[in-house]
Amino acid sequence: MRAQSSATAPTGIAVTGPETSPTTPTRTFGTALAALGVAAFSLTFPATAWGLEGFGPWSLVAVRSVLAALIAGGCLAALRVPLPNRRHWPGLAVVGAGVVVGFPLLTTLALQTSTTAHAAVVVGLLPLTTALLSALRVGTRPSRTFWTAALAGAAAVVAFTVQQSGGALTTADLYLFAALLVCAAGYTEGGRLARTMPGWQVIAWALVLCLPLSVPAAALALSHEPVHLTAHSVAGLLWVAAGSQFLGLVVWYRGMAAIGIPKASQLQLAQPLLTLVWSVLLLGEHLTVAAPLTAAAVLVCIAVTQRARG
Repeated sequence: MRAQSSATAPTGIAVTGPETSPTTPTRTFGTALAALGVAAFSLTFPATAWGLEGFGPWSLVAVRSVLAALIAGGCLAALRVPLPNRRHWPGLAVVGAGVVVGFPLLTTLALQTSTTAHAAVVVGLLPLTTALLSALRVGTRPSRTFWTAALAGAAAVVAFTVQQSGGALTTADLYLFAALLVCAAGYTEGGRLARTMPGWQVIAWALVLCLPLSVPAAALALSHEPVHLTAHSVAGLLWVAAGSQFLGLVVWYRGMAAIGIPKASQLQLAQPLLTLVWSVLLLGEHLTVAAPLTAAAVLVCIAVTQRARG
């Protein structure tokens, strides 16, 4: 396969660097794609909890990465996608380290002792961290209104999720905060790469790039951790592999390319609330009356950040 040139943006991808501004149709479409990604990600923690019913943490993470890479590699081969330009491989390595390996592993380890509600604190802080890293990495400069709304939304989500988990800090917090940092780095680098190559190819190549690590890791983990296949564990594994690890990131990165990293990241303020809803429906956890109030506050913050001009 030949190397892919990235001199111009591929069809269907809006370049939204500092020198361009997305049109209204592009912004609307990008927002819808990013929101779809958030909906897919909101199921990750409940699905991981299901997966842990039958797999060890290391097995679950390694196998999900292998399965997702097989799906991604199949798509790349079927469409005869050329290899990315060599200058893109360092960025793809950052995406792989952040969203393929780091975030799944750290959050899975945390969920062994933490509830999904408590783990949602990470997601509540992720938009703000992603916007900050974006400002440092790609030179975006969101407005003061944007930052005020982002901070208010993050504070509302953190207060709600901490209250839901009883306000107690657990030993899993170190895993969660580390996951926050590596995922924000992966999102930022992926959003930057999605300006010059299709978003689905960003995550697809990152997954394939991790295969030399994930395949032996899966073999080693499966030989040391017991596996008990159940309907829940299989469904959880399939979702985190196909939904969270590949399809969700496909629409997420394309959405970020269309509307910009900071604004797309703020849509994730709704993710902890969606996760809590799934936790009630799938895991039997209980919500308090604060949920609709927090949801209303978060929706206001999202609306402000989407309208604020960077």
